[in-house]
Amino acid sequence: MLTRLDPNLVAGATPAAPSAIVVGAGLGGLASAMRLGARGYRVTVIDRLDRAGGRGSSITQEGHRFDLGPTIVTVPQVLEKLWAACGRDFHADVDLRPLDPFYEIRWPDGSHFTARQSTEAMVEEVRRLSPGDVPGYRKFLKDAERRYVVGFEGMVAEPMHRLWDTVKVLPEFALLRADQSILGLARKRVKDERLRMALSFHPLFIGGDPMHVTSMYALVSHLEKQFGVHYAIGGVQAIADAMARVVTEQGGLIRHGAEADEILVRDGRAAGVRLTDGETLPASVVVSNADAGHTYTRLLRNAPKRRWSDRKIGSRRWSMGLFVWYFGTKGTAGMWKDVGHHTILSGPRYEGLLKDIFLKGHLADDMSLYLHRPSVTDPTVAPEGGDTFYVLSPVPHLGHAHPVDWSTMRDAYRAKVAKVLQDTIPGFEDHLSAELIFTPEEFRDRYLSPLGSGFSIEPRILQSAWFRPHNVSEEAEGLYLAGAGTHPGAGLPGVVSSAEVLDKLVPDPVQVTA
Repeated sequence: MLTRLDPNLVAGATPAAPSAIVVGAGLGGLASAMRLGARGYRVTVIDRLDRAGGRGSSITQEGHRFDLGPTIVTVPQVLEKLWAACGRDFHADVDLRPLDPFYEIRWPDGSHFTARQSTEAMVEEVRRLSPGDVPGYRKFLKDAERRYVVGFEGMVAEPMHRLWDTVKVLPEFALLRADQSILGLARKRVKDERLRMALSFHPLFIGGDPMHVTSMYALVSHLEKQFGVHYAIGGVQAIADAMARVVTEQGGLIRHGAEADEILVRDGRAAGVRLTDGETLPASVVVSNADAGHTYTRLLRNAPKRRWSDRKIGSRRWSMGLFVWYFGTKGTAGMWKDVGHHTILSGPRYEGLLKDIFLKGHLADDMSLYLHRPSVTDPTVAPEGGDTFYVLSPVPHLGHAHPVDWSTMRDAYRAKVAKVLQDTIPGFEDHLSAELIFTPEEFRDRYLSPLGSGFSIEPRILQSAWFRPHNVSEEAEGLYLAGAGTHPGAGLPGVVSSAEVLDKLVPDPVQVTA
């Protein structure tokens, strides 16, 4: 399936402009295509799925739109900057709504914590749960802001392919105790175990183990306070569709149902892409928005590699897998009035469950769940009177010594998730009208994600910045990487920012041979 406008009718590349192939129409790939198109490249995006968005795409069943991946938009400025680079207004194309409260965390003892943008409201939530932790919480907010300045403002949109780019920030990292985990920082600041979880769980949204990822991720708390939490009407799919429209209006081409089999390399330079049907697409510039692991082990399998050998890729620590149950309900719009847009149901264990997921590869009987109910905000997501949900449980990826056989465990685990949900949305199974389940096996097969991981390479400190696969490939001139597996990493701001980094590295079209 092709998506294209007549390039003679729009501003953008000329027929003589050098060509760029983008492998993958995920958010990072689409952002890269937008930026390259704005600079005058003739852009073709290829993707094996039937619509744009990659992990941010959607599937509709019985009138329920299931947004398959990211649900939270933070730092909308990265999208505004992307649109501005293309001479457009993001808010003219996407209806973005701020949410307040952001989300609610619920614990098995019946206690809860409501996250909001107001610092005063957050302080009162801390005081309600643990009055003695208010001073420590205020210190944590200062910790978060300092880490935001260094880790986000100073690094996220900057190239990190030269070792010096990372070395020069090490003194500041040392002062900020970047060697300490985010959970370790939370322990240092507050004593209440519930608050320690509430201040440290955020890296799970980008595939990181809070017990081991750097305390620099405290910056997420500052991002939420400073920029808020948002939702796009139409879901992240609406953002992906708007990105695809920009690409086509620039004269670019998007080919769905087209899968890359190999990135072609000649004399050390990327020369194009061969599809699985044998078709060859020549290009002056190739951008891979496929997972970095898939790019190097599969798409570059016939090219010599200096750094990212199969062995090197295999030695990386990968993010956890995900069990995601998408379901729609009929006649429930007025039910469960206490359940908002985002709810986190913390299980009876925090650190023990993290060890099972990330270190032991054990599928535990207990679980912590993220429940998404976009229908309280977005009337387009469900039939009138109904609801659309998804519930997500972090689980081990498929690379552990004894991986979960999801062909036999899928229904049993669904039943366990349903039992936990009964306390929050009682009777929901009596109203089911549609459902769909993704396990790590679907992530492996649909997204070609190594080990079925949900977020590519885990964002540990020695797997970040220079230590992560670079945006400008070390293995072939003219090859660039975008998306979760490269710098700065996973999450919507991260993958969109990877295209901004890439934009600083790709030469101008006049410097490239067509």
